[in-house]
Amino acid sequence: MPVKAAWGVRNGNQPDLTRLERHTMAIEVDVLIIGCGIGGATAALRLARDGQRQIVVVTRTQDPSECNTRYAQGGIVARGPDDSVARTVQDILAAGAGASLTRAARILAGDGSRLVDEILIGEAGVSFDLDESGALSFTKEGGHSTRRILHVGDATGRAIEEALLVRLAQLPNVTLRTGATAVDLITTTHHVEDPLAKYDPTRCLGAYLLDQASGEVETVLAGATILATGGVGRIYRNTTNPPGARGDGLAMAYRAGARIANAEYIQFHPTTLAVAGARNFLISEAVRGEGARLYTPDGRSFMKTYDPKWGDLAPRDVVARAIHHEMLTHGYPHVLLDMTGEMGPEYIRERFPTIHAKCLEVGLDITSEPIPVVPAAHYTCGGVMVDEKGRTTIEDLYAVGEVSCTGLHGANRLASTSLLEGLVWGHRAAEHIRALPPKPDKARYAVPPWTSAKDDQVPDPVLILRDVHTVQDIMWLYVGLSRSTPRLGRALRELNHLREDIDEFYRTNRLTDGLIGLRNASQAAWIVAHAAWRNHQSRGTHYRVDGEEHGFVNTEDAFGSFLTHGSKI
Repeated sequence: MPVKAAWGVRNGNQPDLTRLERHTMAIEVDVLIIGCGIGGATAALRLARDGQRQIVVVTRTQDPSECNTRYAQGGIVARGPDDSVARTVQDILAAGAGASLTRAARILAGDGSRLVDEILIGEAGVSFDLDESGALSFTKEGGHSTRRILHVGDATGRAIEEALLVRLAQLPNVTLRTGATAVDLITTTHHVEDPLAKYDPTRCLGAYLLDQASGEVETVLAGATILATGGVGRIYRNTTNPPGARGDGLAMAYRAGARIANAEYIQFHPTTLAVAGARNFLISEAVRGEGARLYTPDGRSFMKTYDPKWGDLAPRDVVARAIHHEMLTHGYPHVLLDMTGEMGPEYIRERFPTIHAKCLEVGLDITSEPIPVVPAAHYTCGGVMVDEKGRTTIEDLYAVGEVSCTGLHGANRLASTSLLEGLVWGHRAAEHIRALPPKPDKARYAVPPWTSAKDDQVPDPVLILRDVHTVQDIMWLYVGLSRSTPRLGRALRELNHLREDIDEFYRTNRLTDGLIGLRNASQAAWIVAHAAWRNHQSRGTHYRVDGEEHGFVNTEDAFGSFLTHGSKI
């Protein structure tokens, strides 16, 4: 995948600037997009259409396809042959356990199918699977009342991400920069030297970016900034998420003062590979949609006990807690997911080639034996609160994809709606920015260069790793599938103490991607734990053993816990 290496920005800066110049001079761009999954890539694609703006997309990884989108196996919601907008909305609201925003569900269901056809198929050229007649092939997953999910084998996210990146590389006014880690958002409240600026509404002016190769922190000013950094799965011990899902965008937005909503609603995927020494590889929900069934290690089918209506196709939170309960009650190390009863060997190999190959790597042939599975942290249902256009509560700051909270997912995300949400809100944010003047004047704000730590020590990677593991253990044990007042209280006490140590570590050491990630992970963990502590109702993915059962209602303002933060960074 070719990447444009230079900034290509409108103030004429060249990539051969000296280190001092790069450190002290602000780089100006029209739009800065942090993250390049489906939300960020879609926003860049739509913004580039009129050629009026220079768009810079940055990612902390060297491989721009290494993001949460790449690992989405199941598919993307469209509109099936026996489907309707109303039916899709109904399924979304049912899965969201009364906490989904109706208008967000209507936007997704109303615009989604058109944008899949227009952007993914028409512009990016994604080749979704076809049936025997040559028509698009739709599958069904848990919580869906009909077949409406498009897929590319069992690697839908990878196919979408690769197609979007190929298209972006063809656009002259889009620069994709790898190996650049966002340190903090630049705002008028926190960073502007004019003491009177604090009386203005808080505006985002861009971000400080760490160039991993040089170690320098660059000041990047932007007319609009879009967060597309993904979720927080890596704050948990067991997760389906890649290493970058450590809460960078959530933590930066919180420090900047943006409103956070529904952070307690962390969706745990019920089925990830549970083989000693192997990573928690996701076993797609589409496997159960195609007929696979869950059993205990002694051969007992159990899901009808927990959900008589849906059984093995119950919403994810129900299935995950059922598996968790069976494991705790009976001491099982895992449960079994059997594909062989409803699917033949050839069909399994053709329909789920990635899962088949991954299991073969660890000595498991899923065409003839069941898969040992356990739940793992999978998706962040809440995040940085945005409106229908992707706008956060900070001017000129947008958020799209998993880092955001549109209200769509409520307390529990309906399967295969996440890719579509990134597509729809990436498009909507871009359309809103395109309607604004292309080059808003922010020259009146004097932004100082980044100030490095005085000691400038190289952080010990062993200490970083140990602290990351501590955060993950706290979250898995106390803020996981099953929560209680004592557990959450313990989590907050331990996280508060740990954050003090990490903040001191951060202030006295040279910035690295790992140190930035540790700081953000501890911040994100505290946000999730604090939101869970404040919400005493069991609802959807937020299950409190000592909590009140929710009264199922659906409103236009059904957000859970809100968090804001306005202190100086």
